[in-house]
Amino acid sequence: MDLKAGLWQKQTLKLAMTQELTQAIALLQYSAQELAAFLEAKSMENPLMQVDFKNISNFDASMDSTRKTRRKTFERDQKNLIEQIGGGTTDTLEDYLLSQLNLLKASPEEKLILHELIENIDENGYLNLEKENLVKMFSVEEELVDSAFFKLQSLDPAGIAAKDLQECLLLQITRQKRTPENELALMIIRDHFLLFAEKKWKALAKMLGVEPKDIQKVHDEIQKLNPRPGAAYQREKLAYIVPDVVVKQEGGELSVSLFDRLIPKVSFNDGYFRQLSAHRDPEVNKFLQEKQGDYQWIRRSLEQRKETLLKVSMKIIEKQHDFFIKGPASLKPMTMREVADELEIHESTVSRTVREKYMQTPAGTYELKSFFTSAIATTENDQASSQKVKAAIEQYINEEDKKKPISDQKLVEMLEENEGMVVSRRTVAKYRDQLGIPSSSKRKRFD
Repeated sequence: MDLKAGLWQKQTLKLAMTQELTQAIALLQYSAQELAAFLEAKSMENPLMQVDFKNISNFDASMDSTRKTRRKTFERDQKNLIEQIGGGTTDTLEDYLLSQLNLLKASPEEKLILHELIENIDENGYLNLEKENLVKMFSVEEELVDSAFFKLQSLDPAGIAAKDLQECLLLQITRQKRTPENELALMIIRDHFLLFAEKKWKALAKMLGVEPKDIQKVHDEIQKLNPRPGAAYQREKLAYIVPDVVVKQEGGELSVSLFDRLIPKVSFNDGYFRQLSAHRDPEVNKFLQEKQGDYQWIRRSLEQRKETLLKVSMKIIEKQHDFFIKGPASLKPMTMREVADELEIHESTVSRTVREKYMQTPAGTYELKSFFTSAIATTENDQASSQKVKAAIEQYINEEDKKKPISDQKLVEMLEENEGMVVSRRTVAKYRDQLGIPSSSKRKRFD
């Protein structure tokens, strides 16, 4: 081998990931809320950039700011307030339980323990406190703690202060009228809860000397109980989804626009720039140039973000036209690579563009990435979307005979024969799980 030392010239193309490029990529994938937070942070470090939040300060999440709606909202709130005063309703589960303590016959020590127990009940109404810890905390006998637990579990709502689901159901069943069915339910939940939950009813029926239909009746009654007795007292604020893109249908034509009411207005602080430019200090001028360049880059990035989002949205509408005209059942298979190739951009750019962004359509508001679905082969040498397959599976299961539920293998055959969709049993099981539908053995009824 001939090894020699020497100098050569070589020309190559290389993409350098600069700080500006990295920030531009991040800016593209930001949701509206993330973008607003980013711009606010930038304005704190760049005095030449003014960020105006006035356009979003009074944003109404319902997207309806008409005077009529505001008046109805005010009247409804006033009515609710009056009803609350007259009815004496309480706001929280803790308040409701404490209001019942006055009706209990309890010693001062018991009331102290009861207050401690109530403060530790979680939002679903469950209580996980060791009795031994309470005995040590209050320096009392274990019998007194047991008495406090019993009295707390006797309060409304039924099932409160249980340690787990099994005890919660037991507490509710014991308050019901004593009947043969009630006794059977009590026995099943108390002694055979796992077998019952796993729906091994034939083995359970044989063990108890009853018919499977008797256990089916118990199941139907237990379905009426409340597994989360404290949840009804939670007052959570509604979470609104604000679309980034709005699609409207007018006379058979579709129009698309960007909804940017959650993005603050960015402008250049020209007065501050002129004031500092009057100084002849080189360091000040260098600072101004850097911050002016930073502002210009942000403006360009914002425009590019809007342009890319609009392009991708228009391409989605073009390729999923039937979805917007006929409805969700007409969603076609589409990949991000297809959209990227047609727009002559990178696939990762499409992925970042649709991240945590939503589109308001005539059929409802959807996440942008939900329009990208995998393709399923059909017997007609065509393709169907995975959403279509899921819709078909859900329909078949909804219409099945619950005494003889359809197996996953039978669903495979039905999809191919009736819909022309070629899928494996494993794929059917995966889609069924994603739809939250149990297996055929757990869907069977024994009426």
